[in-house]
Amino acid sequence: MYKAPVEEIAFTLKHVAGLGSAIEAGLLGDLGEDLVDAILHEAGRFATDEVAPLAETGDRQGSRLVDGKVVTPDGWRDLYQKWIAGGWNGLTAPEGFGGQGLPHMLNVAALEMWNSGSMAFALCPTLTMGAIEAINSHGSGDLKNTYLSKLVSGEWTGTMNLTEPHAGSDLGVLKTRAERRDDGSYRIFGQKIFITWGEHDAADNIVHLVLARLPDAPAGTRGISLFLVPKFLVNPDGSLGARNDLFAHSLEHKLGIHGSPTCTMIYGDGRFGSEKGAIGWLVGEENKGLACMFTMMNNARLAVGMQGVAVAEAATQKATAYAKERTQGRAPGWTGGGMSPIIEHPDVIRTLLTMKALTQGARAISYACAHAIDMSHRASDRKQHWQERAALLTPIAKSFSTDVGVDVASLGIQVHGGMGFIEETGAARYLRDARIAPIYEGTNGIQAIDLVTRKLTLSNGEQVHAFLAELKQIADEVRHTNLDGFSATANRLDAAITDLGEATDWLLAQVREGKVAEALAGATPYQRMFGLVLTGCYLAKGGFAQALDGGAEGRIALCRFAAENLLSEVTALKDRVINGAASLAAAKAILA
Repeated sequence: MYKAPVEEIAFTLKHVAGLGSAIEAGLLGDLGEDLVDAILHEAGRFATDEVAPLAETGDRQGSRLVDGKVVTPDGWRDLYQKWIAGGWNGLTAPEGFGGQGLPHMLNVAALEMWNSGSMAFALCPTLTMGAIEAINSHGSGDLKNTYLSKLVSGEWTGTMNLTEPHAGSDLGVLKTRAERRDDGSYRIFGQKIFITWGEHDAADNIVHLVLARLPDAPAGTRGISLFLVPKFLVNPDGSLGARNDLFAHSLEHKLGIHGSPTCTMIYGDGRFGSEKGAIGWLVGEENKGLACMFTMMNNARLAVGMQGVAVAEAATQKATAYAKERTQGRAPGWTGGGMSPIIEHPDVIRTLLTMKALTQGARAISYACAHAIDMSHRASDRKQHWQERAALLTPIAKSFSTDVGVDVASLGIQVHGGMGFIEETGAARYLRDARIAPIYEGTNGIQAIDLVTRKLTLSNGEQVHAFLAELKQIADEVRHTNLDGFSATANRLDAAITDLGEATDWLLAQVREGKVAEALAGATPYQRMFGLVLTGCYLAKGGFAQALDGGAEGRIALCRFAAENLLSEVTALKDRVINGAASLAAAKAILA
């Protein structure tokens, strides 16, 4: 059973990602380490004792559509009520609507633990948190006053409605339409697919944020508007009124996250109400809905990255526990009687250390991204710097972490051997659940496009070069610790950072010269390259930070392992970035 790694999470937040220095600088108000520790321990307890025990039930039963109503797995409705009672939905929400206004770093750390307990369950509050941010940033005063307090408390949940059968990532071709009404409301007509927690029995109302097009809207993405469309209309006194004209037509039959109801939603077919059309209200301005939705999507991209971290952590825990118990063969040097535990075999050791290093690296990257988001709101003298740093890190945190989730879950099955392929052991669920995350919220290929064409060019490349300089400084600090073996690690870090810098400069040159196809041919390898270099640097930063206080042998050993076993891939990835375009063009005809 999963046990939240609270101490490791706290260490990474404080000593690697920047929470400790932000507290010391007074940038987080009266937040202190005692409160941080208390929140993390209680979030970990909830994840370990309340969420994780129901994960298998959710996977086995799934959410079901019964007589037109979605029924969640046994115990999940009660679990969600406990979630509400704990006030977890409002960690970072605005205080004026009942939230706690805490740093984003604490929220993503808690999200990791809840997703490790059950990714399928945690998806519900994750989407609600995104809806809160979008409404708070772009909604009118009336919409905020009507909906935010209930969303912040968790009494109502939120969704994000983008995708249609013919419009996946290309939202410019969506067909859902909106019609104006004289009272300032709109009527929404259309179909949306893959709507996470689009219908369920855990909350009294569901607030849908729906992208749609007005009749006179410009073509493409410039003509998309965002609308708030509740399941139940809300009376002037705040009570629930009539059922709105929308419903879940069906549930998707998915590879994983079975407990999460993924719905096909129908808006405005006349099933409910006196006239056809789901009643909605504009969020932001007409024809500028995509910009509003990106507030929610950017929130969701980091949250999805945390799903990758979460699954990787849970899979690593399960595989490690199994390797300690399972006996098979006799490992080299084994002196005990009978067969040795498989954790004594070199290949299993290497596999488990790879899982652990990738998990800790992805965690640090994601927390560093959350730190940049927090600083963009709180460090007023360097606002642009932190906004750009958050923008640079977001596609890496989303893509690298979710790739890690899949890779680590797959390695976890390998450690289990044939038993990992049997559903009863639980190892397979992690891989099935993790596989959606590289697709969610813009596929990882789209994240690579965004990273190379939009984020590397921030401040004409100065932001990424400043970041690389910071990584070089980490390598220099490691070199001067005078700890056995750490200087060699510094050399490997330095070489990997140099390779990353050369790849970065090459890509920037291609983009500036208009050779976008050449740049994008290497975008995905570059994204992984960046993630691996950050993994090495952040593991080293953690080892260096703990070395100052003593007792860092374990962290330093893991950092050395990562430098020697993971960073060796970086040079090959650089070659793929720089030379991949020619081979891609030459081989393209094979696919015809």
